[in-house]
Amino acid sequence: MQIEFTKMHGLGNDFIVFETGDRRLGTLPPRQWRALADRHRGIGFDQALVIEPPRSAGTVAYYRIFNADGAEVEQCGNGARCVAELLRDRATNGRLALESPSGPVAAELRSPGIVAVDMGEPDFSARAVAFDTAGEPGPPYHLDVDDARAQFSIVSMGNPHAVIEVADVASAPVGTVGAALESDPRFQRRVNVGFRQILARDHILLRVFERGVGETQACGTGACAAVAAGRRDGLLDERVQVDLPGGRLTISWAGPGQHLWMEGPAEVSFIGHINLQEFPNP
Repeated sequence: MQIEFTKMHGLGNDFIVFETGDRRLGTLPPRQWRALADRHRGIGFDQALVIEPPRSAGTVAYYRIFNADGAEVEQCGNGARCVAELLRDRATNGRLALESPSGPVAAELRSPGIVAVDMGEPDFSARAVAFDTAGEPGPPYHLDVDDARAQFSIVSMGNPHAVIEVADVASAPVGTVGAALESDPRFQRRVNVGFRQILARDHILLRVFERGVGETQACGTGACAAVAAGRRDGLLDERVQVDLPGGRLTISWAGPGQHLWMEGPAEVSFIGHINLQEFPNP
């Protein structure tokens, strides 16, 4: 089963993208995705994106997302931009209608390599994040790690997020608190954990520990979640620059009842092919 793939990234959050129309890719076992994700013996990626034929009228494609640990997830903001960029030639008047496991995604193709996507309306309910509040009033909610207490908000951007405010993102305990919160049993589907530092009402710094991956160079839905939580709490303006280790995203959200938009780069690194039947499958 030899197939072509495209290696892409959005601010260093990297992907392998399969555009084959072959739905067998969606049945690969998690161990094979893990082997492909290995940066020393495989291709290496944070997420794999599988583009399938459209499932709904008016859309051009359906895409699925698999994390580096092999788990299938609901949404990926940087991945959505990469899919849209790869399918740029199918756009009508610079617009594309896509569909993901979390629902429809509208994309606007701006200058080459720059894409804006409609990420829907943020949902702050515990149900949307599959979070058991355990009777704790919130937000914020709390987690005790290494004799310290972390305070966090929750928000769904089609996938679950926790957002922690920090004074200095450079020294934030991303590896320890991020890992502890990601696997906290109160989150039934695990959770992505963002560490946000507010510089101004229109500018934040962000690091994200992604479920099933670890810290990444950038997380699109994490940037959306960080801004949404800040907007809800009255801390941020409608349009916010989000600086991540890999670069900058622009997030725009007018507020409740409105959809949130994310704009940023999507780039092709290289094109290759692989024979999955011969590839190590531990």
